[in-house]
Amino acid sequence: MKNKPKEGDSITIKSYKHDGSLHRTWRDTMVLKTTEKALIGCNDHTLVIESDGRRWRTREPALVYFHEEYWFNIVTMIRQKGVSYYCNLASPFLIDEEGAKYIDYDLDVKIFPDGEKRLLDVDEYEIHGKKYNYPNEIDPILNEHVKILVGWIRDERGPFSKEYVDLWFNRYKQLTGKK
Repeated sequence: MKNKPKEGDSITIKSYKHDGSLHRTWRDTMVLKTTEKALIGCNDHTLVIESDGRRWRTREPALVYFHEEYWFNIVTMIRQKGVSYYCNLASPFLIDEEGAKYIDYDLDVKIFPDGEKRLLDVDEYEIHGKKYNYPNEIDPILNEHVKILVGWIRDERGPFSKEYVDLWFNRYKQLTGKK
């Protein structure tokens, strides 16, 4: 990762479709940690801009986890009723002067505060696979990384552990002065 942002820096997150078209942009994510291969950040009521120009704001604080080796990223939504997760099956991220970027491959795993898990957007993946001409290698790569992701969820590893959520959300609150 060249030109790594530092703790407290604000970055933009951009997701793209397989053809390179911009899908969605999240503004103002605070960087909490960068390592050689990963980035952890947090945003709260951040502006989201859709590819069609629609704008909306997120409703709650969310920790974000990106890694250069995994074909997923993880959004931890911290809600009053408990923690929810939204896991995007996506290319490994890269970072440049415009922010953190990845290709969204449509499939998502959502985990609810009660532990219920749902695989979302299978139909969208099939439609976009044809529309954007996903290469044959994408299916086996995503299948393998779904298994890795499911293992992390099962083992409460990394972003799926209470300790991780507490540590990084508390760090965000320290850096911003929020309660």
